[in-house]
Amino acid sequence: MPRGNLNDLDAFLVVARERSFTKAAGKLGVSQSALSHTVRELEARLGVRLLTRTTRSVAPTAAGERLLETVGPRLEEIEAELEALSDFRDKPAGTIRITSGDHAIDSILWPKLAKFLPRYPDIKVELVVDYGLADIVAQRYDAGVRYGEQVAKDMIAVRIGPDIRFALVGAKSYFAKRPPPKAPQDLVNHACINLRLPTQGGLYAWEFERDGEIVKITPNARVIANSIDLEIAAALQGLGLIATFEGFVEPHVKSGALVPVLEDWLQPFSGPFLYYASRRHMPAPLRAFVDFIKR
Repeated sequence: MPRGNLNDLDAFLVVARERSFTKAAGKLGVSQSALSHTVRELEARLGVRLLTRTTRSVAPTAAGERLLETVGPRLEEIEAELEALSDFRDKPAGTIRITSGDHAIDSILWPKLAKFLPRYPDIKVELVVDYGLADIVAQRYDAGVRYGEQVAKDMIAVRIGPDIRFALVGAKSYFAKRPPPKAPQDLVNHACINLRLPTQGGLYAWEFERDGEIVKITPNARVIANSIDLEIAAALQGLGLIATFEGFVEPHVKSGALVPVLEDWLQPFSGPFLYYASRRHMPAPLRAFVDFIKR
């Protein structure tokens, strides 16, 4: 069997993990037809079908599953070793893939990257906004950003921001029609706007605390969105109350467009951490970024 190269194996692994040629093509930055051709050539060279294709889905065959389980981890080790060779360059080079919520990107990562990237012209950064708790190892991210209590125990975490607070706000036009809530339990009588989380399709649970009393509420939302920007837009239209990061709504609170309520029920909590998997050979671009943000 001709040896070929590692690119076609990598292409197959991405398709097998994503269960989709469309998603895999987007991740690899190639056309769907070119990716399909690459996988067919690999199957022809190996003399075995690796993927079962239907009009709606793609799944590995038994041979494909074996290749995914055995070759996948080894290919990742090879890629890590090749990344480690960049340590011998004068300046590190490569791509850092980071998954984060948009609050941390806007308030923490962008300011740091604006200073970091000019110093390292050979490093590229890919930022992916994701409200779910992504598995950075399985989804092949180099790092992620989460808030303290959300970081898995087996990850290495570097604090990158101060403690933060949530704010519960509504428009003046909304409160012109009904009195503001005096306790979290009053929210059952209010129209609420909530965030749909990608993790299991659940809705975001609002948590309140005062004098040791903790109240968790998943409001019966009148409006549900999968974007914080959409939530804020709905709140500004007077459609209901939203609970979101204080920094996101601060300009609207200062202008008087949004009014905060239940402020004594919303306590600061652990700020954002950049986290990454413990690796024997940490990619040089990631090491450079971690060293930079520790300064």
